[in-house]
Parts: sequence; C-alpha cells; structure tokens
Amino acid sequence: MEFIPTELEDVIIVRPMIFQDKRGFFTETFRLEKFHKAGIRKPFVQDNLSQSVKGTLRGLHYQVVNPQAKLVMVTEGEILDVAVDLRRNSPNFGRYVSRRLSEENKEMLYIPEGFAHGFFVLSDRVTFLYKCTDYYNPAGERGIRWNDPRIGIEWPVQDPILSEKDSNLPTLEELEDADIPS
Repeated sequence: MEFIPTELEDVIIVRPMIFQDKRGFFTETFRLEKFHKAGIRKPFVQDNLSQSVKGTLRGLHYQVVNPQAKLVMVTEGEILDVAVDLRRNSPNFGRYVSRRLSEENKEMLYIPEGFAHGFFVLSDRVTFLYKCTDYYNPAGERGIRWNDPRIGIEWPVQDPILSEKDSNLPTLEELEDADIPS
C-alpha cells in the first residue's frame, strides 16, 4: 500500500497493491497499522455505500458538527472526486484537489476533516464506498455550491444532475462564519 501526498496538505492518495490473475484480483483496502504509519490515526466508525448514474454530481458536502475525515473509493465505474480545503486558518483555504477514481485504478482518496467533498460520475453507473471517522449528523451537515467561481473547480460538465439540496447550496462568499470549519 502506497500513500501519496497531493498538492493539498493532508489529502492523500492511497494506492493499494493489486494481486491479479486469470480468476480476478485481490487487494487490501484498509490495514490499521499501515494507515497509522502514514499518519492517519483517527478511527473509522461508519461505512457508506452509494450508487449514482452518469452525469450525477454529489456535493460539495462537509460537517461542522461531528466533522468527518473520509476514505473514499469506487468499486464500480469511474468518478472525478474533489476535496476543497475549508479549514478556517489554512493557507490553502478555498483550494481544491481532484482525482479520477475508478474500478480500474482502485485508488482511494483520504480526505481529512475540514474539507468539503464531492464527485461527478463519468461512467454509466458508479458504486462509491467510503469510510468516515465520525457519525453522520444531519444537523451539522453543510455544503458549498459545486460551481462556486471563487473555487473554480474544473468539472467536465456544465449541467450536471443535482439533488435539489445541492443545487441550492451557498458559495464560499455566502457562508456564515459558524459554517466554516475551525
């Protein structure tokens, strides 16, 4: 298992070793001691699974109550995964990192607390699995608009499929001070 830093501090690409033969493949997606050695020490307490169709954009979501770090991966299909630094005192506030995650590359992305997260579905269908370091708390859920011009994410779409909630999220400029992670 390889842990590769990205241009944003603490967002890490996790590249597992793949053992493949004519029967298929095997890979280890999580091993506590390896994550601890890489500096990822908060325990994961919740796993989530979602499935989406091509053209869907989910996000950009984060929590101010029960903030969550996430380890995300695709088990079927392909996405463009995005993490935006919203940590109040970060020199990278408002900057993002993106990565294609797919069933082919089997890479994962570790996204620390204080980052908004979202993804766009590139394949006909995607199955997306993620581990969280805290429990989902609807009262603490927040988000920012997917096409916020201040962030400038280069999405491969102009008119994605969005939930009503995601289409009405605020921009960074519109966030209340209490909605910015400390």
